[in-house]
Amino acid sequence: MTKRIYSVLLVILMTVFTAVTGYVNQNAAPVVVENEGVFHKKENIEIWYTDEALGDYLARAALQYYEEEGVRVVPTYVSGVQYLEQINDAQISGGNAPDLYIVGNDMLQKAYLSGMASPIMDEQGLVNEQHFSKAALSAVTYQDKLLGYPLYFETSLFIYNETYLRDMAVATIEAERNAAEGEAAQEMVDAAQSVEELEMLATADSTADATTETTLTEEEILNKEMELVPVSIDRILSFAECYDAPENVEAVFKWDVSDIFYNYFIIGDSINIGGENGDDLNQIDIYNQTAADCLTRYQELNQFFSIASASVSYEEVLQDFMDGKIVFTVATTDAINRLKQAKEKGEFQYEYAITAIPQVSDTLASRSLSVTDAVVINGYSESEEAANRFASYLIANQGEDFYTLTDKIPAKNDIVYENTAIYAALDEYAISIPMPKLMRTSSFWAQLEIAFTRIWDGEDVNTVLLNLDQTVKNQIAGTE
Repeated sequence: MTKRIYSVLLVILMTVFTAVTGYVNQNAAPVVVENEGVFHKKENIEIWYTDEALGDYLARAALQYYEEEGVRVVPTYVSGVQYLEQINDAQISGGNAPDLYIVGNDMLQKAYLSGMASPIMDEQGLVNEQHFSKAALSAVTYQDKLLGYPLYFETSLFIYNETYLRDMAVATIEAERNAAEGEAAQEMVDAAQSVEELEMLATADSTADATTETTLTEEEILNKEMELVPVSIDRILSFAECYDAPENVEAVFKWDVSDIFYNYFIIGDSINIGGENGDDLNQIDIYNQTAADCLTRYQELNQFFSIASASVSYEEVLQDFMDGKIVFTVATTDAINRLKQAKEKGEFQYEYAITAIPQVSDTLASRSLSVTDAVVINGYSESEEAANRFASYLIANQGEDFYTLTDKIPAKNDIVYENTAIYAALDEYAISIPMPKLMRTSSFWAQLEIAFTRIWDGEDVNTVLLNLDQTVKNQIAGTE
């Protein structure tokens, strides 16, 4: 009987203990990870990306972040087709929707208005002019809100064969010296008072030719080379007229006239699509006199540089440049690494340099187009704070290794690079026009590319530009 009573009491005590333990566990504080005095919840977050080149870098960053913060980050590659729609579908279906994702800045208005982009927290104070150019900040700004952490960019660059220009610089300096010496000698001859003086001058001149070897300093050559680099398309034409091109050269200047990304600099400074941040429908200016003058000058180039818009391609142009068939070209940032690799393989025998995109003329300015890919926080994520912390981690720890692993140039402007050509690309990016975010002008780029092709092939500039202007404004207004 006593044993039964003890058994019953034991069961009662176990039941009470279990109940109390369950209550305590349910109301206990969440498990936290301490790192340098900062406490975070342990939670998993997912980041989506559409460019496979980012895979290795994101995987390594996720591993390092887990080791440092104890937070598991899952990088997921998805197709870039209907990207935002995929995120939305995953959200609606209860699937693995991302907490943050990487997207081009031109998609930010659509992402924000659909709730899939939240203003960034930026607790470390990274997204500012101390670390980024004005172009990068404008790219991720919508309605005065920062909607992303700028990660990397793409823009157009003006590249020239430095070997050819150096040879021309040397030849020019020598020709200038010979001309100067000839003028000085002629002045002395003219000033001679007797036959004896003339004979003495001739003797001195022949002795100087035999004993004096003209030497050029590196500074002299570099200065002359910089003088020869054309700062406008007018100067390119002048260069072409006086250039004694090697046999291998087929064109002084050639670029892909069929692609708007390489053509946009012609009109970039004279039209306005959405204002400084590309988000204002009240700022649309396409049909104006300056734009017409720029496109007229563009059309005239077809007389000097016969490039078939129907058959030219960027790949062909870049290959011709590597083969030494072109002196000047317009390329994108990917060319930097491609030229480096070709040189290492012995497939590119020349030196090259990057400089500012040339002005349309001495009186008409130019400006390149740029696209900035940013890390965006999903507005529907239940882990926005954790997502912001990882995004900040990516930016704060971004260095030259990002470029070496992805072949993409970081938008951050305070990274040290071994390849100095990257600095020239950053300079061009800093003064570029970010791709506008306006959803109602999304077809503008296709329309503008068609307009450039029609103008290049000889159609009336005024008519084509006016039609483009009316088409865009009809799309914005929703009516003619």
